[in-house]
Amino acid sequence: MVLDAPVVSGYAIAVAIVRPFSAYRPPQALASDVASPPYDVINTAEARALAEGNPHSFLHVTRPEIDLPEGIDEHADEVYARGADNLTQLIAHGSLTQDPEPHLYLYAQKMGNHRQIGVVGCASVDEYEREIIKKHEKTRPDKEDDRTRHIDELSAHDEPVFLTYRADEGIDRLVAEAVAGMPIYDFTTPDGVEHRLWVLGRELSAALEARFLEIPTLYVADGHHRSAAAARVHRKLRGDGREHDVFLAVVFPHDQMQILPYNRVVRDREGRGPEALLAALQERLDVTPADSGEAAAPTGPKSFGIYLGGRWYAAKVRAGSYDAADPVASLDCSICQDQILGPVFGVEDPRRDKHVDFVGGIRGIKELQRRVDSGEMSLAVHLYPTQIEELFAVSDASLLMPPKSTWFEPKLRSGLFVHAF
Repeated sequence: MVLDAPVVSGYAIAVAIVRPFSAYRPPQALASDVASPPYDVINTAEARALAEGNPHSFLHVTRPEIDLPEGIDEHADEVYARGADNLTQLIAHGSLTQDPEPHLYLYAQKMGNHRQIGVVGCASVDEYEREIIKKHEKTRPDKEDDRTRHIDELSAHDEPVFLTYRADEGIDRLVAEAVAGMPIYDFTTPDGVEHRLWVLGRELSAALEARFLEIPTLYVADGHHRSAAAARVHRKLRGDGREHDVFLAVVFPHDQMQILPYNRVVRDREGRGPEALLAALQERLDVTPADSGEAAAPTGPKSFGIYLGGRWYAAKVRAGSYDAADPVASLDCSICQDQILGPVFGVEDPRRDKHVDFVGGIRGIKELQRRVDSGEMSLAVHLYPTQIEELFAVSDASLLMPPKSTWFEPKLRSGLFVHAF
């Protein structure tokens, strides 16, 4: 099935294609056993521990090295081949079964007081390449190569791309109607997040598909490497008659997005002490002592919490020290790079510099303190979260954010729906 763009007077128009598909998904009784964290938020050792004793775990597909001898290169030929074989085995043993006809699905997550409900369907590779689906992050070639090989070997999109759109009342009404019924899955993962899934009938699927055609733009929130890899696989296999001109996605309205800060820790290559580092910071920022990490945590943009020498400081950006009209330069993560990491610590390329690391906000203030108190790092920066409106502004301007600008929570569980081609 080729998802050509709608045509008006001979010209393709920009609409958001979100199409039904026949998902491979677990039986109701196995959903919580199959569901697993995304491949890129855990390492091999963590994946091995999580999947131990659980043959249904989808980690056998997304982290197939766990079924091979310890120490094997994650990018070895045997690893990709084992992932494909493990997917085949999950299907053969009934851990995943395919719906007989195409559907859209709804996936709801509840984390504390936060709730989000997304539409699960297939997005268009063509729209991705024409930037109707917009990006905000530059991909790393090695990670893109890895996901391309993985998807190609599986002949499936095994983990969804996290997309967002400007909220629409019509879609909200249809979603509210659907979730009034009983979900097919309803379970809570060990991290306390509740997960529910609804399989939509033909009428609701068609109504939602039609309503999305009135949405002009989708945005990649999380999953830039997966979407880029899906496009590469399609280009490679174009014309073989299989459905790889789409990729698996969960699409959420922007007003349900929860973005946590993506914090920084940095090691001083010159070995300077806390007093010297504090003095260097005070040349560029207004820095005052704080009683605790909670007191130092930024409550608004253009401010940072700073931890060094066993104590916290609150730092504020000085007016006129950045280009407020530039949607990238005015991001807090850009200011952190331009006024702290670059001039104070000599970090020119945060993607590759081993003196800087990134800590997702879900890990909390204590993790920042631990990294510094252990002596591993010299200083931690607690950022204010990037706002969804900032993501839209950067994407709409066809610009790119600095690396590690956003941390979305909760993360989508893998294995609850798979798109095979």
